[in-house]
Amino acid sequence: MPDHADSRLAARRVADRLRRKETEPVDDVVTERILVPPPMYNPDPEYTREELVAALRVPPEEADRIWNAFGFAQYETPDKIFSQADLDALKLFVGPESCLSLRSQIAAARAIGQMTTRLADWQAEQIAELAANPEFTMPLTDAIDALAHVQNLIWRRHLDLNLRQDIEQPNDEQVDTVVGFVDIVGYTSLSRRIALYELEDLLEGFEENAHEVVAGHGGKVIKTLGDAVMFTVPSPTEAALIGTTLQALADDDILPAIRVGLARGHILTRLGDVFGEPVNIAARLCGSAYPGTVLVDEILAEDLKNDGGDAFRIRSIPPLSVRGYRRLKAFNVEPAKPRKSRKHKNSDEADDE
Repeated sequence: MPDHADSRLAARRVADRLRRKETEPVDDVVTERILVPPPMYNPDPEYTREELVAALRVPPEEADRIWNAFGFAQYETPDKIFSQADLDALKLFVGPESCLSLRSQIAAARAIGQMTTRLADWQAEQIAELAANPEFTMPLTDAIDALAHVQNLIWRRHLDLNLRQDIEQPNDEQVDTVVGFVDIVGYTSLSRRIALYELEDLLEGFEENAHEVVAGHGGKVIKTLGDAVMFTVPSPTEAALIGTTLQALADDDILPAIRVGLARGHILTRLGDVFGEPVNIAARLCGSAYPGTVLVDEILAEDLKNDGGDAFRIRSIPPLSVRGYRRLKAFNVEPAKPRKSRKHKNSDEADDE
């Protein structure tokens, strides 16, 4: 196993210790450094969890539901970990002074908790890798502060963009757009055949390229689902280009074998996620597609015939019998001009020699 794999495994072990010892210092015997000096959250904590709940005037059973929605069910500590600023901020969203209903409070807490938990998990591994690197000399507290600053910078940028969009199209309303799924073919068997560090590299490359292609064509990644990525894009033509571009990367062996499903229609946007029939259809098309193909629904196929010009070759396939749809009309989409993949070019050059 390569050395970088050993360092990653060591970093994960340290990251696990970080998660288990929420506010306690963690000594790394390799680097002989303190990874997380207490206090972790606030320099001037004033409230325990129970004191915070009392100050918010929230019934204990409601506080437990919100606390669990944030993802803190397993963390119980009698220490003072909340500041006055925390209390003032939480009053906007939690308790009788909040403008949100209890249902909305719990939904907001769940959305924040799910997204930040995953982000923090990745960041803990990155910080642990830095700690294990003898060439990294910056105090880890400074590195964490820098990471928090960058995170806030990017978040504010995304927030500004989404606020402008929501002025034109409010949240929790229907939007006419294209929903897409792309997933790795044979992921389950593949994950059994390769080492964990190879699996990590494969998933990282898959997600990185998918995000780059989707964003490059005006789309938005909604979420990653292990071996799949779900996205939306307003333009039917750009949606097809996303699918064919991703397949070109797979043809060049930059990505593993993939399949893509696209469907257009009205969706409900809620708390950063999307719902509706196009989501279901795109998922069914993706699951039914052969490796190396892009399947689209009937509405998107018509859009591409009318607006795509001569950029695509669109071919109908026999109706699909999938969960929820007995005869789902589907169409295969590929570039009008076939391209020769990098591996085929290399094969031709080898034959010439």
